[in-house]
Order: sequence, then C-alpha cells, then structure tokens
Amino acid sequence: MSELRYETDRGVVTPAQIEGMFVGWPNPPSPQQLVAVMDGSYRRVWALDGDRVVGYINAISDGVLNAFIPWLEVHPDYQGRGIGAELVRRLVAQLGDTYAVDLCCDPEMLPYYEKLGFIRLAGAGMRNPHAIACGVRSEVPTASPRWCP
Repeated sequence: MSELRYETDRGVVTPAQIEGMFVGWPNPPSPQQLVAVMDGSYRRVWALDGDRVVGYINAISDGVLNAFIPWLEVHPDYQGRGIGAELVRRLVAQLGDTYAVDLCCDPEMLPYYEKLGFIRLAGAGMRNPHAIACGVRSEVPTASPRWCP
C-alpha cells in the first residue's frame, strides 16, 4: 500500500480506477454511475491508494442548512484502517456550519456512526431495487414508484 491521498474535486476519478466496491449490493451501480454520482454531489471525498479508489463518501445538500450522506464505502481490503472515519471527518469538515447532517444505515452500522458523533434518529425510506440496474427515472413523481421489469 502506498500513501493514501484524499481528493475532493470533481473529475479526479475515472471509472477505470474503481474495482471491488459495492460488496454485497444486490444490484451494484457501475463504476460509471459511481463517478457520475460523486461528481454530481454537493461535496465528496475519494480515498485513493496510488490511482486505485479504496473509499469514498458524498453529501447532497440544500447548501444552507441540511445535508445528507448517502454513501460511505471502504474497499474490503482496506477496512479497519481508519479510512472510513477519515472520510467522514473530511466530509463533515467540508460541510462546515451545516445545521443537520443526516444519514441512513443498516442497524448494525449504528454503533460505528455513533462513535463518529452521529446520533440515532427515526426515519423512513423507499427503495427501488431495480433502478440502478435498469436506469429507471420517472419524469413525474408518483405515489408508488415504477419498478422495471
């Protein structure tokens, strides 16, 4: 492992640098989709070992009071080294005086985030498990999402 570096600019990562991410996802995004998501996010931090992406985190925000962290991932070969905590620290620093920084996670991940200063909140969500794989994007929001065949 070379020295890790952290990048925050758009366009610093290409899909060719991404391999082995989204472990356990039933319908993982493609490397192209990940780059598009990260480059389109309000804030982002990539962790790189040489040219290889080994972790990332992003935030979407209204730019005034609220931000949401949809993705934090560290490559399995790099977990347990503090990279995830450093990604969170760097992203939260970028968010500055934002009033609310929220995220949703699986219940078993709550203790991890609590160690990083997050508190438990109630929440709800809706997921379209096929949207990543088949690119569903409705022009008009509906009460019930359209699932692809």
